[in-house]
Amino acid sequence: MCLAVLLLGLPALVFALITWQVLADGPLLRADAHASRFLLHPDRLSEFLSDLGRIEVAVPVLAAAIGYVAWRGRGAGTDRWWLPPVAAAVLMALVPALVVPLKEWTARHGTSVMPPGIGYYPSGHTATAAVAYGGATLLLLPWLRSALVRRALVVACAALVSGVSFGLVRRGYHWPLDVVGSWCLCAVLLAALWLLLTAGAHPRRLTPPAPPTEPSPPAPASAPS
Repeated sequence: MCLAVLLLGLPALVFALITWQVLADGPLLRADAHASRFLLHPDRLSEFLSDLGRIEVAVPVLAAAIGYVAWRGRGAGTDRWWLPPVAAAVLMALVPALVVPLKEWTARHGTSVMPPGIGYYPSGHTATAAVAYGGATLLLLPWLRSALVRRALVVACAALVSGVSFGLVRRGYHWPLDVVGSWCLCAVLLAALWLLLTAGAHPRRLTPPAPPTEPSPPAPASAPS
């Protein structure tokens, strides 16, 4: 219970704090503007990194992981093999359902290199990358036998999400707080997915029922002496 409160409550609290600062035009936004001016430097690398958070790039990665895990789970006779793939798909669908209303509600303006407009907080590209790559990682980890491969997968996921986040800020598509806010929001979503998967003890093999035993035939009666 304490772990669940920490994994869900702490990022939710930080997200609420950042959202309040965005709505109230608080002092945190001045530090955000300073950080943006320091990091801003549009180039081809930042454009490439930010594109890794596009729906067309990130979501197919998650779809491939969902298909693979569903195939492996069903083939292995895993109990409730459908639950992890369905949960990950629902989580991905929640991203636009949460991010789009938040963008409209906060109505934050973009950086100096972006055209006039609102709807930059939280970062949708960051959220897409975090949930797609993070969800794929959580799905695949139980099926990897090697600890080295599991660590490599986690590092690759962190590198992808970090690269997308850096590219968005470096290119000027988002303020740093737009990205940090998405981190916090997605930390809640991914923590919920992880808690669901661990509570379901995935993967767990179904135990086939024991075949019915036939009654043994009665012993032949002994002949009278």
